[in-house]
Amino acid sequence: MKQDKMALFRPVLTVVAFVWILGAMLALPPLLLAVNEGAHTTRSFVYAAAAFFIIGIWLRSRARQQRFEVSSQQLYLITVASWSVLAVIGAIPLYAAMPQLSFCDAFFESMSGITTTGSTVLTGLDAMPHSLLLWRGLLQWVGGIGIIVISIAILPYLRVGGMRMFSTESSDWSDKTLHHAQEFIQNIGLLYLGLTMLAMGCYWLAGMGWFDAIVHAMTTLSTGGYSTHDASMGYFNDRPLILWFASLFMLLGSLPFSLFVAFMHGKKNALLGDSQVRGFLAFVMILILLFSIERTINSDLDFFRVLTHVAFNVISVISTTGYASDDYTQWGPYAVIIFFYIMFVGGCSGSTAGSMKFFRFQVAFILLRNQLHLMRHPYAVIPSKYNGHVLSDDIVRSIVAFSFYFAFIIAAIALFLSLTGLDFITSLSAAATAVTNVGPGLGDVIGPAGNFSTLPDAAKWILCGGMLIGRLEIMTVIVIFTRTFWRT
Repeated sequence: MKQDKMALFRPVLTVVAFVWILGAMLALPPLLLAVNEGAHTTRSFVYAAAAFFIIGIWLRSRARQQRFEVSSQQLYLITVASWSVLAVIGAIPLYAAMPQLSFCDAFFESMSGITTTGSTVLTGLDAMPHSLLLWRGLLQWVGGIGIIVISIAILPYLRVGGMRMFSTESSDWSDKTLHHAQEFIQNIGLLYLGLTMLAMGCYWLAGMGWFDAIVHAMTTLSTGGYSTHDASMGYFNDRPLILWFASLFMLLGSLPFSLFVAFMHGKKNALLGDSQVRGFLAFVMILILLFSIERTINSDLDFFRVLTHVAFNVISVISTTGYASDDYTQWGPYAVIIFFYIMFVGGCSGSTAGSMKFFRFQVAFILLRNQLHLMRHPYAVIPSKYNGHVLSDDIVRSIVAFSFYFAFIIAAIALFLSLTGLDFITSLSAAATAVTNVGPGLGDVIGPAGNFSTLPDAAKWILCGGMLIGRLEIMTVIVIFTRTFWRT
């Protein structure tokens, strides 16, 4: 029995060991900045990097696993363990370098970073050491590329939330296609790096300093939302071109990266020929246009200024980035309702965006339309098709199960948050923003003009769990707590 357990956990330990070593490598760029910022910050990153490397080497020696032949059970464990360990890694330098932070706050900030949620407990970002700001940006950047790999290569294989309809050869973990999977993921990584550098250059040309451009490029493309300023992107309101570049790259981060790769390899219709991409872009553009017209009519602002801020904030929320250029909760009651609704509308599958991927709404509409037709013609045979493919029963079941658990988890977390003393709006919007990985909530406490620092520690731990569950498509985490999962 002990030998069976070691066989189960050895691949998991191998990957976790790599994650610790990766943490040591990530600590090196902030360490170089910390050298000029003071001995305390420097020591924090030196000790953290050394500890991460030693733990990684020790776990690697314990695992002794050279080849990867993993089962679905092991992939679930690898996915959850990797993200949990990354959250611990991210918290340690923050906790060591900032005496005012409790470990709960440091872990919350780190979990929000690697899940690309963007909720924060920190204030005084404008005066914070650059090494810590870069560390936060790196956490979100790694979290963004990590979720792309998971949603393209792992979740389709695990049949999570209807992702199977977007399976590629990278979703097959057999030896036969392992080389192709590695090549595909390598292409994704190069594309991700290239778009990040492009965003960096655009920000610099639009008037950002180099450091701001580097950090914001990482947190924009990853749809993370961490900024180097307390005012978030509102700090750059006098340079609207920056907001437009941010809107563009947040939108690009919300599109399927696998289709970008296909487009680069000569499939010219890969992006706009995809039903999910067309539907998502049409929804965003129509919402921005109608929202801008309404706001222009009911305010004394010119249309271009309104369009800039509406486009930026709508794309920020719908891409689950969480930047803010303005306190949109002050735009009127209807605006609060709209932004609450679009919290639940995420980007496309295979993107860095969180929340309910857009294809699930499209599939739900197809099923509803067919059901209404069957009510009039009960004996009709109507095949359900999406993107030119017939929707199989297992995909429909997976989407229905995901949708149920999505709503259930948000309701449960909101209830637990209310037990910590939070009001209704704060509890509900905090639960929603955690599971959807949007970042800011609603209300005076955690709205776009506030942050999560005043929440009780119990509420922060609950939200950490919500962020992890939401980022890993819910079922990936829930399944490991079932009895059947651990049966041999």
